[in-house]
Amino acid sequence: MTAEHVRFAGIIVAALFAVYGILRYRSGGYSRFGLLLSLLIALGVALVSVLPQVGEVFTRLFGLEDRGFALLSFATLLLFGLFLYLLNQVQEARRRSGEIVTGLAVREYEERYMVPEDRLSERREILIVVPAYDEEGGISDVLRKVPEEILGYQVKTVVVDDGSRDATAAIVREEGVPIVTHVVNRGQGDALRTGFQIARAEGADIVINLDADGQYKPDEIERLVRPIIQDKADFVLGSRFMGFYEEAGSVRHVGVVFFSKLISLLTGTRISDCTNGFRAIRVSELHKLDLREDRFNATEIILEGLKNRLRFEQVPVTMLSRAAGETKKPAKLAYPLGVFRVIIQTWLR
Repeated sequence: MTAEHVRFAGIIVAALFAVYGILRYRSGGYSRFGLLLSLLIALGVALVSVLPQVGEVFTRLFGLEDRGFALLSFATLLLFGLFLYLLNQVQEARRRSGEIVTGLAVREYEERYMVPEDRLSERREILIVVPAYDEEGGISDVLRKVPEEILGYQVKTVVVDDGSRDATAAIVREEGVPIVTHVVNRGQGDALRTGFQIARAEGADIVINLDADGQYKPDEIERLVRPIIQDKADFVLGSRFMGFYEEAGSVRHVGVVFFSKLISLLTGTRISDCTNGFRAIRVSELHKLDLREDRFNATEIILEGLKNRLRFEQVPVTMLSRAAGETKKPAKLAYPLGVFRVIIQTWLR
């Protein structure tokens, strides 16, 4: 095979990479990252095919004397890029499986707790979404403290049992609160997405996120919904640093402050408590949020809300120590690294 044939074959391969990436992106099969990676690979193959001298440029750039070793290094970087691409595909597969779990849970809710008249009702409703994973020790007290009405709005609660292995589901049923179940544990992010889908199916006006561990006070929900009811905001975030924080001065305190300042810098909006899970969102705005994370989702929701120009406010709330059970947050450095990853990935979308 002559050099011309090799170059022609390389150009064909590069073109196939580029066309495949563009078609996959347009059909929704690739994210922007996948498209960019495909185009970079195509460009690299085309350059090496058309201009073999690029190997010499690569050699000089990295101070390598052997052109073959330089091309081997380039191939290693290319393989690393393919690894990142495969990692992206695994994340996409996980996201699709999460959509299946969420779809089954929403169907369960519609079949068990909704009647056709609900969709036609003109009642004003606030839906409280309580994600729960092995929270048998404290969830009963949380549910009993949720008010039945706030500022003229009917309050309805739904628990999303995220694959609990304890008596969480049985306790919720004893309390007479609607509950749907994820057949496997998916993480709080997927549990909230299920709750958001139910809020839209219910035709609720406002959706509230309330943790099952007793760290937030249900009697402060009115603070969250008031700006939305007064049409001053679409997204209201509770802030422990504007209110009361029982674990003030802890290592976690320092981390939350750091990441809040980072998000403030990236968005140009002052954020005081970026990991707070006590929030209210206008249901009609939920469709604007591209939520993908199964963990560390609090920062993703904030960034998506600001990026999509939801009117944003913060209000003081109380954050207590966990009432019962064990924290579900990853240990040691896994938590801050995970939060940092989500902040960067969401900001770059």
